[in-house]
Amino acid sequence: MVDGVLLLVDAAEGPMPQTRFVLKKALEMGHKAIVVINKVDRKDAEPSRVLNETFDLFIELGATEEQADFPVIYAQATAGKAGLSPELEDTLQPMFDTILKHIPAPKVDPDAPLQMLVTTLGYDDYRGVTAVGRIFAGKIKANQKLARIKMDGTILNESAKYLYTFKGLNKIEVEEAIAGDIISLAGLDEISIGETLADPSNPVALPTIKVEEPTVRMTFGVNTSPFAGKEGKWGTSRNLRERLYEELRTNVSLRVEDTDSAENFLVSGRGELHLGILIETMRREGYEFQVSRPEVIYHKADDGVLLEPYEEVHIETSSETIGAVVEMLGARRGRMMDMQDAGQGTTRVVYIAPTRGLLGFRYQFLTSTRGAGVMNTIFHGYDELAGAMNTRQSGSLIAWEPGTTTTYALKAAEERGSLFIGPGVDVYEGMVVGENARAGDISVNVCKKKHLTNIRSAGADMEIRLTPPRRMSLDEAIEYLADDELLEVTPEAFRIRKRILDSNERGRLTKKAKEQFGE
Repeated sequence: MVDGVLLLVDAAEGPMPQTRFVLKKALEMGHKAIVVINKVDRKDAEPSRVLNETFDLFIELGATEEQADFPVIYAQATAGKAGLSPELEDTLQPMFDTILKHIPAPKVDPDAPLQMLVTTLGYDDYRGVTAVGRIFAGKIKANQKLARIKMDGTILNESAKYLYTFKGLNKIEVEEAIAGDIISLAGLDEISIGETLADPSNPVALPTIKVEEPTVRMTFGVNTSPFAGKEGKWGTSRNLRERLYEELRTNVSLRVEDTDSAENFLVSGRGELHLGILIETMRREGYEFQVSRPEVIYHKADDGVLLEPYEEVHIETSSETIGAVVEMLGARRGRMMDMQDAGQGTTRVVYIAPTRGLLGFRYQFLTSTRGAGVMNTIFHGYDELAGAMNTRQSGSLIAWEPGTTTTYALKAAEERGSLFIGPGVDVYEGMVVGENARAGDISVNVCKKKHLTNIRSAGADMEIRLTPPRRMSLDEAIEYLADDELLEVTPEAFRIRKRILDSNERGRLTKKAKEQFGE
C-alpha cells in the first residue's frame, strides 16, 4: 500500500534483528527508505556509529545504489523534535519535508477502470468484515457494483455498501475515493487478502499477496480439568470453534483445522509468540480452554525428503554467559554463523537453528544469562532434519491428591525442586505444582497437614519459611510443557497439568511403554 518507508533505528542500540527483517522486505519491494535515528537524547547515544551500522545493513541486504543513498533524519520522538543533524529543531517539520522530497507520489491512473488489491482485513461490530487496500486505478463510490476476483481467478459480482477513508488514526465515512487513496470497504463478507476488486466491465486482477505458511501448531481443546467451568465465561466446544474460526477473518497467517474429536482443534501459526498472543487474547475475553505443547510443522520435498523449519537467531549477552549459550544452542543443533565482540563486555552471536530446538529455549536462555540476555529470531526457511535432540532436562512435581496446599507439605516438596504455587492454593490430582531438579516426574503430596499435639499448635506453620514460588507468565508456561502435559488457560489462572490425571493410570502406561520400548 505504500511508496516508501521510514526505517526507525535507536541511536544507542542500532539496527536490531527485527530491523533486518522489515528492511529486507522493504528493499525486496523496491521501496526507498528514509532512515530515522531516534532517541538521540540518550546518554549512550552514538548516532555516527549507528548510521555506519545501518549503511552496512543496507549493503548486506543487497540494496541498490539508489536505495543505499538514503536520507537521514535525527529525532527525539517523545519531545516532537527532528533535524537533519543531531542538533534538533523544536518541530518535526524537517521529517515531513524529507518525506515530501524523497518519497515518490503514488503512480496511479484515476481515469482507468477500477483496480484495488485487498491487503488487510478488519472487522466492524456493526458492519462486519472490512477490506482495506489502496486504489491503484480508477474511482470507487459507496454502493458501487464491483467485480471481486478471487485467488483462483474466479470472478464474483459484489457491491461495497460502506466506504471509509483514513484521517490520522480515525476512519471517516465518504461517498467517493480516487486512485492513490487507502480505503476500507464494508459489506463484503467472504472476501480474502490478495483478492482484487475491479470494474465489472473490465475485471483485471492485480498481482496477489503471498502469505507465508505457519511453522508451529498447537492443539486447542475444551478444558477437561476438575476445575472446568469455575473461572471462564465461554468453555464449550461450540464457543471455542466459533472464536477460532472468527480469528481467521483478520489473522491471515493463522490456520484452524477440525480434528477427529469435536472438542479439539489444531491451530497453526508463525511461532510460539503468534499463538501465545491468540491464547492471551481469548483468555482476556473470558474463554476457558486447554492447549498442548507446540510442535513444528514438517514439509516434504519433491524428492520425498522430510524438511523442518529453521530460524535465524540473534543473541546479545555478556561475555561471562556466552559459553553457556553456545553450549545450549549446540545441543539443540544450532549452527553458529557469526560471533562479534560488541564492546562493554557484551558478545553478539548469530545462529541458524531448527525451530524444533528453540521450542522452550527462551526461558532456559534467560535463566542461563541471569535475565540479561537479548534474543530475537527470524524465520530462515526449510531444510533437512537436524537429528534427535533433548530439549528438556528436568521433570515435573505432580500433585498426588486434590485439596488445598499447606506450608507444611510444600516445605517437604520444596526439597525436590522449585515450586510454582504457594500455600492456600486449590490443586487437583495430576496438576503440575513444580519443576523437579532432576529428570523424571515425581508425585508429591502438597496438601498434607501437620498433626496437632499438646506441644505443637496450628500456629507452628508460621515459623516455616518457603522460597517464593516461581510465577510463570503465559510464554514461560507454554515453553515449559512436556509432550504428556497440557496448559489449562482460564481468565484467572494458568495451570500446567498431565494429560492423564490419575496417578495409577499414568504409572501403568509408563510401565507399559518401558516394557515395549525400553528405558
